[in-house]
Amino acid sequence: MEFGTKRVKPNIRTLFDMKDVIYDRKWLSSAENFELYYMYRDLSLSKNDAAVAKEHGLRYDITVIPPCMLGCEFVKTAGHYHPCVPGTDVTFPEVYEVLSGEAHYVMQQPDNNSIKDVILVKAQQGDKVIIPPGYGHLTINASNKVLKMANWVARDFESIYSPIKEKGGGAYFILTDEIVRNPSYDNVPELRVSAPTNIKESGFVKNREMYGLVRDIGKLKFLTEPHEYGWLFKELYG
Repeated sequence: MEFGTKRVKPNIRTLFDMKDVIYDRKWLSSAENFELYYMYRDLSLSKNDAAVAKEHGLRYDITVIPPCMLGCEFVKTAGHYHPCVPGTDVTFPEVYEVLSGEAHYVMQQPDNNSIKDVILVKAQQGDKVIIPPGYGHLTINASNKVLKMANWVARDFESIYSPIKEKGGGAYFILTDEIVRNPSYDNVPELRVSAPTNIKESGFVKNREMYGLVRDIGKLKFLTEPHEYGWLFKELYG
C-alpha cells in the first residue's frame, strides 16, 4: 500500500493464525491456509507528523479486510483486549475510522469468565468508533466490499489476544443468516446495537479523516490518559 510518498509493507493475518477463533470448525477442518487481512502500522505522511505522533505516544494504523467467508461466518479480526495504563486500573482505549467499505465493531466487557456487556456498532464510510476502556473488541466485514479502516492508538503497549483465543472467539459470532452466542463464556448478555461515535468535541466528524488530528494532537490525549476522560466515555453507548 502507498501512504503519502512511501510504499508500506503490511503485517499479514492468515486463516491458520486465526484457527482458534473460527466458528465453522467443519469448514476449517478441510480449508487451506490463505491471507485474511493486512495491517499497516505506524503510518505518517511526513517526518514531522511521525515525530509529533511519537512525541505524544500515539500511532496511526490502517487495516484492510477484503470480503470473504470463513465457512458460514463473515471474515473478522482475531479480537483482543488492551492492558491498563501504568499506575491505573483503566485500560487503553482506541478509535477507528471507516475509510471505505463497511464495518461491524463488536465490543465486549469481561467479568471473570462472563461478559457484562456486548455492543455492536455498524459503521459506514466516514464514521468514527471509539473502543472505550474496559472493552475488548473485534471487527467484522459483513459486506461484499473491501473494508479499509484506520485507527489511532497509544503506541507503547501490546494487545492481549489470549483471552479471546482461549474462548474460541468473541462473545458472539456473526454468521450469514444469524448471530450466535459463544457458549464458551459462562454468561453473555443480549447484544446491544449502538450508533458510531462521531463526537465533534473530540475532532471526530463524519467524513473528515481523523489522520488530520496529527495537527491538533491534543484532541487525542484521551488515548494515552483515559483515566482523565471519564466524561468522554460515560455516555458513549448509553
